[in-house]
Amino acid sequence: MTIRVVVVDDQAVVRAGFRVVLGSEPDIEVVGEAADGEEAVAVARRTRPDVVLMDVRMPRVDGIAATARLAAPGVADPVAVLVVTTFDLDEYVFAALRAGASGFVLKDVEPDELVAAVRVVAAGDGLVAPGVTRRLIAEFARTSAPRPTGPLPDLTEREREAWLLVARGLSNTEIAAALVLSPSTVKTHVGNLLAKLGCRDRVQAVVLAYERGVVRPGSGR
Repeated sequence: MTIRVVVVDDQAVVRAGFRVVLGSEPDIEVVGEAADGEEAVAVARRTRPDVVLMDVRMPRVDGIAATARLAAPGVADPVAVLVVTTFDLDEYVFAALRAGASGFVLKDVEPDELVAAVRVVAAGDGLVAPGVTRRLIAEFARTSAPRPTGPLPDLTEREREAWLLVARGLSNTEIAAALVLSPSTVKTHVGNLLAKLGCRDRVQAVVLAYERGVVRPGSGR
């Protein structure tokens, strides 16, 4: 199955670089480009890609607003968005996650890491680059106050344990080791968890865990 990608960046040279890297892979096809958020939304709606690689700072409509229009909770037929960022723009990353982004890569990402990130997001797994993700989660947790908005769905004990570990940035393999379960069993628990929470992917589950106070910074839970 070919992964269809739209590349969005206001710099033509960056778009060209991403196109070369992604287009060289046999299972990835770049089906469109855009230089700003307004154009990104139009191109994505026209081409219906599996993944939109989205820059943040752009003219007219920025990447956060464009992400919300393509992937926010409640959007009909949402598109997976992979945000391109740098660590000095962390506040934009948090806003993008709340807007519905499925993950992120750094602006200076290595080619193989970019390809891996696109594949992960296309597969619906959400979080990418676990070591980097955990740093962002820690900062997100530090700056996010719980925002209760009603009762949470009933979760089994295993689903709740899986949610806590997902929120700490652990992969399914790491969760399996922590809970002494098989990776396939963990995948089932995580899938059930996302369905009950109404989350499209793991990123949304992480954001929800911190916003609802299920996990708190420094608590070890």
